[in-house]
Amino acid sequence: MPARYHLRFQLPPRKDPAEAVAHATALARACQEAGVDEVVLLLAAEEVFDGYLTGEAEDRWYETTATVSDVLRDAGLDVSLNPWVTTGHADRGRKDAHGFLPMVSPTGRTAAAQASFTCPDWREWLYAHYGRFAGLGFRVLWLEDDFRFHNHAPLDWGGGFEAPVLNRLADLAGRPVTRDEVVRAITEPGPPHPWRALLQQVWRTVQTEIAERLSEVVEEISSGRSRLGLMSSLPDVHSVEGRDWPALFQALAVQGRATHRPHFAPYSDSAPRSISGQMWLLESQRALRPAWVESEPEIENWPHTTWSKSDVQTWSEMTTAQLSGADALFLNVHPMQAGRPDRFRGTSQLLRRSRPALDWIAGRHTKEARTLGVGLPYRQDAAAHVRTRTGTLDELRTGPRGAADFLLRYGIPVTASKAPVQAVFGKLAWAFDDGEIREMLTGGLLLDGVAADVLTRRGFGDLLGVQVTEVVDREDAQAADPFSFEQITHHPDPDIVGTLLSVNTQPALARLRPGPEAVVWTHVLTPGEDVWGAGSCGYVNELGGRVAVLAATDPADLPRDDFGQRVIHAVVRFLEGQSPTLPLVSGGPHLIPHLSQQDGVTRLAMANGSFDPALPHVDIPTPPDAVSSIRLDPLKTPAPASVLHGEEGITAETELPHRAWLMLAW
Repeated sequence: MPARYHLRFQLPPRKDPAEAVAHATALARACQEAGVDEVVLLLAAEEVFDGYLTGEAEDRWYETTATVSDVLRDAGLDVSLNPWVTTGHADRGRKDAHGFLPMVSPTGRTAAAQASFTCPDWREWLYAHYGRFAGLGFRVLWLEDDFRFHNHAPLDWGGGFEAPVLNRLADLAGRPVTRDEVVRAITEPGPPHPWRALLQQVWRTVQTEIAERLSEVVEEISSGRSRLGLMSSLPDVHSVEGRDWPALFQALAVQGRATHRPHFAPYSDSAPRSISGQMWLLESQRALRPAWVESEPEIENWPHTTWSKSDVQTWSEMTTAQLSGADALFLNVHPMQAGRPDRFRGTSQLLRRSRPALDWIAGRHTKEARTLGVGLPYRQDAAAHVRTRTGTLDELRTGPRGAADFLLRYGIPVTASKAPVQAVFGKLAWAFDDGEIREMLTGGLLLDGVAADVLTRRGFGDLLGVQVTEVVDREDAQAADPFSFEQITHHPDPDIVGTLLSVNTQPALARLRPGPEAVVWTHVLTPGEDVWGAGSCGYVNELGGRVAVLAATDPADLPRDDFGQRVIHAVVRFLEGQSPTLPLVSGGPHLIPHLSQQDGVTRLAMANGSFDPALPHVDIPTPPDAVSSIRLDPLKTPAPASVLHGEEGITAETELPHRAWLMLAW
């Protein structure tokens, strides 16, 4: 199956209906030339947004949309619809003209143009608005990512603290509540206050009520022809809202079908090493949504020209999305005010030049593939369990993204599925119950300093092989001996023993005291090179599990180099035990791996996340007898790659350029 292009494009109403037909015809022609399969018509977005569509304004958009849809379908294109607002993205100087109950922030700030999920008048508008357009038979009607409580500028954090929300919470709590005491309770340091979970239950229920009714309306009016799609934001922020991903998609389902548009990449240019975070966001959301939900990752470019994001980066993000087994790529690559796509011929050229690589990937990486690597466990209700230090809503955000960046950029593949070796970093360690933690401790488990401290406080210290005596903040005035270096003291390669690494910019370190049976790979030193504590330790516990603990509390922010990579590769091999299997990648900075298996074939894709070319080397404990190898260079046709295949692994014979992929299969 080839890759699918779903192009989002906006054609506002015109005074002359013939002009709308002409623009739709030009759009259809451009889509055919670029290999686009579906047009997602954007409705009243950004520059032309003047508030919730009602009355004559909605009539004009409806008539134009009906005309344009007919032209596009006659040209052989599928058509979906993307209304710009549900509750509203941001005020941006707009004022509500409908009397909708507004969103209210944690500090009591009130939105000017953004509606509360609890407003009955807004709900009826939403059902009528989607219902009217559903009659036009779109394949998908999308809910934008403003279908959320967070990120509604200019509100601090977002909404969800309006009186009707607090009244629902009061019913659950059994007494009246005020906004100030609710905010204090859900963010207070120490064990989570019961109101945190109750407020998340309210937020979750409010959204589910709307989703269920909206799906009923769309199914009835479209006679089941249309389904609903949901754009999402970052999973750790949705966790703060209490989102139940399977339940929400079930509520949105029309005849057992729904579609997901996961956010995963930045809107403008970024360093190529950010591929690691993109890869993880796609992988983590794959694990959160039900398997029956289709995935259309958004290829976002804002404000939509090569002045914002290069074609090479856009291509890179398209290939990353296709590796995730995407059902389609949701292309948001034209200015919303463009009017005619033929004014942006470079975009059509980008799509044509990208297709050979995307089709190649789509034929080999499907949604049925199983990802492999170090497992990064997560729970969608993590924010209900974490503990704060200073008492802010943002402190409730937690997830494995930092662990993913740390491992992937060092050439270690990761997965959201269970795996023989797993990693838990930070306060995410609060999210799992005792049984889950104990099970993790029977396999290979990598912990950072915060997670090790949490598990020690929870009574698992004896199974870690180290004592966490304290967590020392970098700026702590009581620290008479500040940490500075990390010295390699044990490694399979004796030539690197004694090498100094830096921990100078870590916000805090856990002071570790290893037990007599622990392996100590590094020691932390003071500026005068006195021993401050252990830096990274390994231990085989009484359950037969292997545990490695890092003193760093933010490993993703450690200064990186080849020696640091060699230490963490040795740590992973220790955690794998007597039967190591994971391919580990080296040969240049930020060679980011994606490992999967399907139909008996193992596939390893490696992206060069550095601006410099690199010669990837793959250390495979039991090298396969035969390996196929392909190069995907940016905006070029896939070509065979030459590799050296020996007892120590596989090495590329030619350098891999910036953002290119080396694809191996065996």
